[in-house]
Amino acid sequence: MKWPITLVLCLVALLVGAGIAGFICYRKGVQKGIEQRKQQAEATISSAEKEASRILEDAKSKAETQKKNALIEAKDEIFKLRSDADKEIKDRRNEISRQERRIQQKEENLDKKTDNLERREDKIKTKLRHADEKLAEAEAVKDSQMQELERISGLTQDQAKDYILQLLDNELNHEKAMKISSYEQQLKDTCEEKARSYVSLAIAKCAADQVQETAVSVVPLSNDEMKGRIIGREGRNIRTLEILTGVDIIIDDTPEVITLSCFDHVRREVARIALEKLIADGRIHPTKIEEMVEKARHEVEHRIRQEGERAVLETNVHGLNNELIKLLGRLYFRTSYHQNVLAHSIEVSKLSGVLASELGVDANLARRAGLLHDIGKALTAEIEGSHVQIGVDVCRKYHESDEVIHAIEAHHNDVEPKTAVACIVQAADAISAARPAARSENYENYIKRLQKLENICASYDGIDKCYALQAGREIHVMVVPEAMGDEKMVLVARQIAKQIEAEMEYPGQIKINLIRESRVVDYAK
Repeated sequence: MKWPITLVLCLVALLVGAGIAGFICYRKGVQKGIEQRKQQAEATISSAEKEASRILEDAKSKAETQKKNALIEAKDEIFKLRSDADKEIKDRRNEISRQERRIQQKEENLDKKTDNLERREDKIKTKLRHADEKLAEAEAVKDSQMQELERISGLTQDQAKDYILQLLDNELNHEKAMKISSYEQQLKDTCEEKARSYVSLAIAKCAADQVQETAVSVVPLSNDEMKGRIIGREGRNIRTLEILTGVDIIIDDTPEVITLSCFDHVRREVARIALEKLIADGRIHPTKIEEMVEKARHEVEHRIRQEGERAVLETNVHGLNNELIKLLGRLYFRTSYHQNVLAHSIEVSKLSGVLASELGVDANLARRAGLLHDIGKALTAEIEGSHVQIGVDVCRKYHESDEVIHAIEAHHNDVEPKTAVACIVQAADAISAARPAARSENYENYIKRLQKLENICASYDGIDKCYALQAGREIHVMVVPEAMGDEKMVLVARQIAKQIEAEMEYPGQIKINLIRESRVVDYAK
């Protein structure tokens, strides 16, 4: 159906008018809202401005108040600091014033002391001047008195000194006489002891037979012709043998024997073995003698080792150091009061074991201590000191037990025995020495005298070896050629003679032979 244009236009106009009316109404509503919002915003801004004004006023008021308070506190602090500073300045001024007063007082005291010292110095100078005058007067008086004394005595000062010294010498002579009388009285008081000593010395000098039986060895010969070969041309063979061994070789009219004399068993054994080897070889000359003596020394050292091992096995003592076994073997060639020391040690060891078993003490320890109690005697010719101390040092060196060392140290009462083993060893030693014919004191004195004779000679520088021969009536001293010349040998021989005369007692006289021999050896290759 077709609408009329007018109706359409009317409808369009109506719609347009309605739209315009609606738009106008909407716009009015919008403007009204805007106006309301504008009024609200203005009210809010006004309220904010008032609040801001109020806050600003409050802030200014608080700032003014804080400023005033800060100013007041600052003024108070400044006042306080100023007061403290004033007080400190005042205190320092007072302290400075006190120090100034003290310094002033010290200066015044120093001035006073200086014045006193000056016055004292003046007084001292015056006194010194007076003292010098008095000293000069005293010297003058002394000189005048000395002159007067010389005039009265008729003696000069030197003569008076000599006279006084003479009087003093006379007084000293009197004192010496008194001392001599006192010593003579002491000798009378101890005459019995001295008498025993003199009797022992006389017996030692007269014990020739007993000494000869112990200190000699006899070497058999196949025929008497061998004696001449041993002596050699102009005695060079026998002289070489005596010098190398230190043994006195006696060749007399006794058929088919040669006697070797020496107090040292080791040297005598070396000489005997060397001589037997030379006789068996038949070639006897100085070079061969040196070779045989060296071989004999090696054999004796081997024998020493064997004897030490034999003693250890015989006494059933185990675990000994090898060096101690060698020292025990050396005791085979050592005697004490005519008693073989190794045999004595073995005997003491066995006795100690028996006594220990009976008393319930460790028998092995007792045998060990008894075997080692005289071990120091193996070194008495090389180390100074008693055989007890030497034995203690040696056993301590080779880590023997304290019980064994104490027994060694106490067996001659050098220290008090503190253990049962020490008492047992001491008793066994006394039993072994006290049996009939066990010991001869005269022979021991003879050995000690010859050893002392060799020690005196060996104490000088440049001496190589010393051998006492002819029962101590002669001594051979071998010197080092590089260390001692011919001129010095004369002086050393005289010094040795003087020392022997001063320190030893001996019958007759002792012949001292100093031997200086140079030898050069080379080899053709």
